[in-house]
Amino acid sequence: MNETEKIKKRYNRYSYIYDCTECPCELFSFQKYRKNIISSLGGKVLEVGVGTGKNIPYYNKVDYTGIDFSKNMLAKAKKKFPKAKLLYGDAQELEFKDNSFDYVITTFVLCSIPDPVKALKEMKRVVKKEGKIIMLEHVRSKNRLIALWQDIHNPITKFLFGFNINRDTKQNIHKAGLIMTKDQALALGDVLQLFEARKGD
Repeated sequence: MNETEKIKKRYNRYSYIYDCTECPCELFSFQKYRKNIISSLGGKVLEVGVGTGKNIPYYNKVDYTGIDFSKNMLAKAKKKFPKAKLLYGDAQELEFKDNSFDYVITTFVLCSIPDPVKALKEMKRVVKKEGKIIMLEHVRSKNRLIALWQDIHNPITKFLFGFNINRDTKQNIHKAGLIMTKDQALALGDVLQLFEARKGD
């Protein structure tokens, strides 16, 4: 079983308790960030890693498509939002034409994709030249003590749930050849970050 299949299996298993375990973070922090980032968007939007559909209520009048590579997570999203265009798909191999979307959105997704640079290159391919990739992510801290804690606990979170808590997402964005237009720390010191990027000329 390759790494992608292992992560799919873990998220399929995690889907049964996902909303319950995430509830405190959503109520006290994540919910407001999702709303602030998503509610003002327009045009054609691709959400990569839709999960159980936590972002969907905040979109206003967009041409929306959401994908996820966990069939169980996707099934929960479809049950909650039957009218949304939700597709099974892998961020590492997006089945869309070049320059298709005005926005590509990820929220707490790049931590779990086996090859985040490959996925970011795919997002770069499908976003329009004048479009934007918006990423709300938790990342490895620059604080040595926090980073050490993340490094120690990362094998546990990856094994149990499929996500990493110590990824250098900023560096991965650069590796993908994207041009960073926003790098903003939101909460937990510099752990919760908002990134915006474009594909460049």
